[in-house]
Amino acid sequence: MAPSVANPWFFAVFLAIVLVLLVVDLGVFHRSAHAVGFREALGWSVAWVVLSVSFGAWIYVKFGAQTGLEFFTGYIIEYALSVDNIFVFVLIFSYFSVPPKLHHRVLFWGILGAVILRGFFIFAGTALLSAFHWVIYVFGAFLIFTGIKILQQKGESNVEPERNPVVRLFQRIMPMSAGYEEGTFFLRRGGKLVATPLALVLVTVETTDVVFAVDSIPAIFGVTTDWFIVFTSNICAILGLRSMYFLLAAVVDRFVYLGMGLGIILMFVGAKMLLGGVFPIDIRVSLIVVAVILTGSILLSLLRSRKGRKGS
Repeated sequence: MAPSVANPWFFAVFLAIVLVLLVVDLGVFHRSAHAVGFREALGWSVAWVVLSVSFGAWIYVKFGAQTGLEFFTGYIIEYALSVDNIFVFVLIFSYFSVPPKLHHRVLFWGILGAVILRGFFIFAGTALLSAFHWVIYVFGAFLIFTGIKILQQKGESNVEPERNPVVRLFQRIMPMSAGYEEGTFFLRRGGKLVATPLALVLVTVETTDVVFAVDSIPAIFGVTTDWFIVFTSNICAILGLRSMYFLLAAVVDRFVYLGMGLGIILMFVGAKMLLGGVFPIDIRVSLIVVAVILTGSILLSLLRSRKGRKGS
């Protein structure tokens, strides 16, 4: 494993805490399926951000300013990219007509799967960078290409579940029930295992997250190659994705320039990776640039939304 500021025990403790929080979340606070309201979502969003910032502050004190700023830069990038996930989740839930009270269950298991999948991608990426440093330039070029593609699409997110090969394969091999069956993913009928439409929604969410991980994980490698910082900043950001979904789902269409801002951020990080050997960019500069682009795209989106409401 590539060198890191933290030893494997820190990773084990962090992972154990994450699993405990997720178990408490589903087993205590969301034991019964219900539609999450704005106040509940706001409370959970604040709680996850406070936990993440507190953890980042501990890293800052424990391992120094450079490492602490790397964590916060990676966290902000991943958190911003998570907002783009919300656009897609809204489309997926609308496409499958998922009852609002079941959204949280899908997102919970989706994010648990994301923790596992992203852990695999992160450690695979770390191993590649450790063995072949030139891979950093491949990541950088890929991020610039992705950023340009996002700008060409004007930040719009498209999802077509019916064309997803994994979803189509799942539909072929698994018999499906007609209804959502009160939140279960699988059930037995006539001695046979049958999938409910909710299982199909979960498969769609998981495969979509793989696509997002391909963009977001190389972006954090552009900030740091420390596997512990890459993993923890990534996981801290996606842990708050569920509550942020319920907070922003109703108004996410107002952030019309956010996707374009994310495209610019990916291009900046890609350029940082390509130029790192001849023109290294200080982590403080990176943090300021990312924060300014993100804030600017949000403010411009809100300004346009406000003008649109006045004109209507």
